[in-house]
Amino acid sequence: MFKHAQLDSVKSWINDPANSALPLHARLQRAVRQLILDGVLDAGKPLPATRALALSLGVSRDTVEAAYSQLHAQGFIERRVGSGSYVSARTQCLAGGSQPARGDAASPPLHRLSARGSTMLHSGGVREFLAPRAFAPGVPETRSFPLSTWERLERQVLKQHGTRALLHSAPQGMEELRRAIADYINLERGAHASADRVLVLTSSQQALTLCAQVLLDPGEAIFVEDPMYHGARKAFEAAGLACVPVPVDANGMQVEHLAQHAATLEASGTPARAVFVTPSHQFPTGATLSLERRLALIEWARQQQGWIIEDDYDSEFHYAGKPTACMQGLDRHARTIYIGTFSKSLFPGLRIAYMVLPPALVAPMTVARTLLDGHSAPIPQLTLARFIDGGHFGAHVRTMRAVYATRRDVLAQLVRQHLADFLEPCVPDGGMQMPCLLTGGIDETHALDAARRAGIDLLGLSALHAITPHRSGFLMGFAAHAPHELEVAVTELAEVLRILKKAGRCHPAKRY
Repeated sequence: MFKHAQLDSVKSWINDPANSALPLHARLQRAVRQLILDGVLDAGKPLPATRALALSLGVSRDTVEAAYSQLHAQGFIERRVGSGSYVSARTQCLAGGSQPARGDAASPPLHRLSARGSTMLHSGGVREFLAPRAFAPGVPETRSFPLSTWERLERQVLKQHGTRALLHSAPQGMEELRRAIADYINLERGAHASADRVLVLTSSQQALTLCAQVLLDPGEAIFVEDPMYHGARKAFEAAGLACVPVPVDANGMQVEHLAQHAATLEASGTPARAVFVTPSHQFPTGATLSLERRLALIEWARQQQGWIIEDDYDSEFHYAGKPTACMQGLDRHARTIYIGTFSKSLFPGLRIAYMVLPPALVAPMTVARTLLDGHSAPIPQLTLARFIDGGHFGAHVRTMRAVYATRRDVLAQLVRQHLADFLEPCVPDGGMQMPCLLTGGIDETHALDAARRAGIDLLGLSALHAITPHRSGFLMGFAAHAPHELEVAVTELAEVLRILKKAGRCHPAKRY
């Protein structure tokens, strides 16, 4: 017979509402199988007779017989005429053989990861803010998205394309969307694009991963901004690249440092053949790369036969004058890869981003993309193409630009009003988040942890720097929250920081 604990486990499995859709004999079969897999029932252990188990469980003998028959057919138990049923010896490798010996300290099995896998694991990946908690950076306002318009356009797509829209799309993306993207960024961002040079992807993170894997070999170096977008650094490091930080000032990346760094790298046998920049709205400082430096960077790429990876992640939202045109439109040498995304301008669940590629990279990048996820879903692509072509995208961006500008100003005022003892806001000309520098001696790490426990998401500035001296602080998103919601969140953050200061979780304000 089963021991009391084993019998209780079987009863619990049978009576669990989550398993109610299964027939009774199947629930019993799975309960016994799980005891075997968990090593609770060792190989060779006799099972209760069908009549005795039926009485103990309050079920029919036929139910137990059906369960035992299925376990026997699957090889979990052996049935011996005149002797009874036993746990099969073949289960030793499934349970008992892989368990620590009784009395030994349990230790997890060792699983060797590749160097790349270990790097990805230890980097922690890229944390997405799944719910728009204050002050998650880069999260757009979705409550005012024109869903009725999107739904109408999607119905038009299904009516026109029918079941063809349910098939795979081309790896490069639907031509309608590629053409719409090219037309839009040529007009609005000063790009030099055509449909045949656009590659539709699921995210800018996927674009960065492709660039890291296709353009450079493990061990090679890539110049990056300091500070920089953490997702880019993690993508490059996971590909085995060495990120060489180049400091950023009020005019963006200090491009004049490239020649000195390049000479050092060449001497060490680690060439740098690419540079990653966010020239229109530097992440996280908000600086705009000056025209002089843009031209110098393009000339560097021409001379070195290198690549410029331009991430234009939120340039639609510029609040002071006209936004600066993208670098890609200035590059007549075809050395710039332009990355854009609709996750911030529309909504994160859309999962559509894109690259505008030099002609020589279209085929290699498209083939490499097939090894990642094959293609993007056709229906959202076709719907988005209509959304852009119909002028709805431009109208939505203009509406949200005004909304976000107001929210930026509200957050700056609230920080000055309620957090003046702790933070100094650096009001950006664009974007969806505001850098705020710590001034009251609060420790950044303690503040981040305490705020998260209070339901507030902050991105620490220190983690975005490599070597450049800097002041600690936060990147505070404002786009996803109405003014009254921002006020509540700022008040809560002020209370969190006051408690930290009272508890002595602070240090003298300093540069690192």
